[in-house]
Amino acid sequence: MDWRDLITTDPHVCHGQACIKGTRIPVSVVLDNLAAGLTEDEILQSYPALTREGVRAATAYAAELARERILALPGRNAG
Repeated sequence: MDWRDLITTDPHVCHGQACIKGTRIPVSVVLDNLAAGLTEDEILQSYPALTREGVRAATAYAAELARERILALPGRNAG
């Protein structure tokens, strides 16, 4: 599965945010739910238009972004 087949952006849908193709569900909503500890099944129950492949595409998209952009994180104090 290639996330590019399931993630789309359209300036007329959700203000151009990356969404699951064929829905108005932003990738960030899927990721927020996963980060909050919801299971894939719980997310699918909350968003009937979403598919398992859509959830996996959202995580693959996020992984790709994490590889492309490095954020400065606070360092640990030595000692």
